[in-house]
Amino acid sequence: MSVIAAVQAPDIDYKLLSPLLAVAGGSVVVLMAGLFSSRFVRTVVVPLLTVAALATALGLTVWIWEAGDTRPIIEGALAVDALSLGISALVFIAGIAAVLLSLRAHAVREAGQGEYHALLLGSIAGMVVLAEAESLISLFVGLELLSIPLYALCATELLQRRSLEAGLKYLVVGSVGSATLLYGLALIYGATGAMEFPAIASALAGDVSVTDPLLLTGIALTMTGLAFKASVAPFHQWTPDVYQGAPTPVTAFMAVATKAAAFGVMLRLFDHALGLAQLEWAPALAALATVTIVVGNVGAIAQRSLKRMLAWSSVGQAGYLLAGVVVGSELGVRATVFYLAAYLAMNVAAFAVVIARERVSGHGDDLASLENLGRAQPWLAWPMTIAMLSLAGFPATAGFIGKFYLIDASVAGDYAWLGVVIVIGSVISLAYYLRVVAVMWMGAYEVELPEAPGRRVKPVTGWSPEADLRAQPEVALVAIVFAAAVLFFGVWPDPLFDLARDAGTSIGNLR
Repeated sequence: MSVIAAVQAPDIDYKLLSPLLAVAGGSVVVLMAGLFSSRFVRTVVVPLLTVAALATALGLTVWIWEAGDTRPIIEGALAVDALSLGISALVFIAGIAAVLLSLRAHAVREAGQGEYHALLLGSIAGMVVLAEAESLISLFVGLELLSIPLYALCATELLQRRSLEAGLKYLVVGSVGSATLLYGLALIYGATGAMEFPAIASALAGDVSVTDPLLLTGIALTMTGLAFKASVAPFHQWTPDVYQGAPTPVTAFMAVATKAAAFGVMLRLFDHALGLAQLEWAPALAALATVTIVVGNVGAIAQRSLKRMLAWSSVGQAGYLLAGVVVGSELGVRATVFYLAAYLAMNVAAFAVVIARERVSGHGDDLASLENLGRAQPWLAWPMTIAMLSLAGFPATAGFIGKFYLIDASVAGDYAWLGVVIVIGSVISLAYYLRVVAVMWMGAYEVELPEAPGRRVKPVTGWSPEADLRAQPEVALVAIVFAAAVLFFGVWPDPLFDLARDAGTSIGNLR
């Protein structure tokens, strides 16, 4: 009895946990609502409940942020601070966009409204746990909770072989990445004798040598596991196939939300828990960033599929983001968080246009679906143009400010050569970003691309009357709103600077 009496339940702060509870509870409510046979409930009420859960979580996040009541919770397993709140806010916004983009998707009808949206909310809950992870156990739990629903979401177009193949590939590769990560976390625990990130940092400041082979092996395996999730080369091979095969709303969500959560936990793990070993792991991460930038941008050049092109682009963008982790400084954290926010706006706008065109053009996600879009549908052509220019890093866009921020952090962190690589990668990316712009505004005759053997692209025969703005207003709305955000934060980036500054000061042991 004395032993039982000595055991105390962990102290849970429900206020700080409320955004996660809103998403987790919303997933249960949505799943139950999806069981009703009424078509109105399944097609209208279920998406509304999903948006309501995410909007509630976003509102609670802002409330906590404004109150400034941030601290570790659940016995230090999770950290509610400016970094985790900022990443969570980005994930909630991406989730709302995904719901809007999914309203007319075949995948939702084939998988079931309740099941589809419950899986989406379940994955978002995992992303929140991952962003708040302050121990090795919560890191792994968050990663698995994030990944398992996404495996199913990628295969929700049940009648499409490519979608089923994407789900299976993501499952196999994700399982390998998870196993590698788990082995690495176990070795870090074995070397430091600690699970919580502050305790790991204290161990490295004490008797544990930063050159311990057990520790370095654990760091290498952990980075490999996270690299699979963040599409860092050479662990990116699954990305083009999965992005192309998955339903496009799911691809859009994966491209932005998964990357935000993965880099959020990278910042917390490497720059906080393992910050004192930065001189040991930073050169390896810098090499990975360089390879990722080159491979991603070169791989995108020959792509006709817009989804594959954006997949390769996301690989290159992961290399840019990795530069902010490498420097291990407060400026690096700020630059990474800023670019994650800009990356979300750029990619959601681009994928929204891809969704709008692949549903009505007859060309799917082929580049031909955008031919002469500027003349036929300028309300879609302008968001795509803004997204492409921002991804390339043109001035007056959020992408330009974000890349400049990352270059500044690289130079200040004694990695000036990595800043040069970012510039070179941006120059290479012009070859495929500007090609998209040219096709929209100047037509197919301006650009000749190699065709795969045995594959011919049908000529454009005209615009479908269904391609009017009224046919899918929610998709056009998403494209326009996020493209406007790209321009707004490119001209007036102060709100994102404030977000990035708060995130940078939330992590200790930084230069």
